[in-house]
Amino acid sequence: MANKPANRAAFEIQAGYCTAMDAPITARVCTALAEALDRDSDTGRRVLDWPGEPVADALALRLVGGLHALHRAGLDPTLSAVFSGAETDPSRVSATLKGTLVARDAALLPWLDGPPQTNEAARSAGMMTGILHLAERYGPRFEVLEIGSSAGLNLLIDRYRFDLGGVTVGPDTSPVTIRPDVADPVAAARLAAYVWIDAVERQARLAAAIAMVRAGGVDLVEGDAADWVEAQLAEPQPEGVTRVLMHSVVWQYLSATSRERIRVAMDAAGARATVERPLGWVMMEPNRDLHRHEVRVRGWPGDRAMELVALTHAHGAWVEGLSPPYETRDYVMRRGAYEKD
Repeated sequence: MANKPANRAAFEIQAGYCTAMDAPITARVCTALAEALDRDSDTGRRVLDWPGEPVADALALRLVGGLHALHRAGLDPTLSAVFSGAETDPSRVSATLKGTLVARDAALLPWLDGPPQTNEAARSAGMMTGILHLAERYGPRFEVLEIGSSAGLNLLIDRYRFDLGGVTVGPDTSPVTIRPDVADPVAAARLAAYVWIDAVERQARLAAAIAMVRAGGVDLVEGDAADWVEAQLAEPQPEGVTRVLMHSVVWQYLSATSRERIRVAMDAAGARATVERPLGWVMMEPNRDLHRHEVRVRGWPGDRAMELVALTHAHGAWVEGLSPPYETRDYVMRRGAYEKD
């Protein structure tokens, strides 16, 4: 059932996330949208009548992505003044967005149809941290399976160069070096629209990563995540290679049924895993209470539970490796965040 106050409040919540991640323009847009939303457009009515969980569904980022795409297309100078940061007066920002929702209704409405496309190559820094933990246990050869595959950006993980606090991996000649740095927190068209206007370096990194995908290609499959994971885990596995399921900021978008099917499939595959054919699970998913993401790792064979091995910025600006003993607990998805049982 739709909850209009909660749907409107989701934009204020997203504004808080953006402020915490040094994205003041996007924060200002989200704050203004919380006020500007009304029933004068199909887009506004659909947002206010949203039937799901607005925060877990990233409702605010769906609409902000559409507005950013309009700015990038140069279709509305008044809107572009907001996204460039030239217009900062709250009442005028709100009025501009209110007018845009009506004037560009048909263009904006489809952006609500699906969740934001994960768009940040630097998130692979968190997943590489998890993979390195598995490499210590099982060796350096990996077969990576990814759900919610970021248009292939993170499937280039073996082609990126990483500098993780002095630990360097990947080819020296890579055109993309991912060097998470807490001092420097901060890009096709749909991906770029989901990269916040404030994040200039992210946009440049995305452009370089897209060029790598176009030049070298990756194996992308469109389909149901649980069906795909079950099928991949049933495929023969080479000896001496660790098969790894990885994902970043995708668990919240899966249904409870899909999440449970994946858990069951991984547990079953883990029970079959051997020293010659190990299995790993690396996840980078949000802790929304603390405005950070958690990197958790599990490997088979072995009886170690899922371990929290690192904390990371949502866009890979920094990664903090943790020291043992690692926190272990079952993970439960509620409203798009991990919570303790």
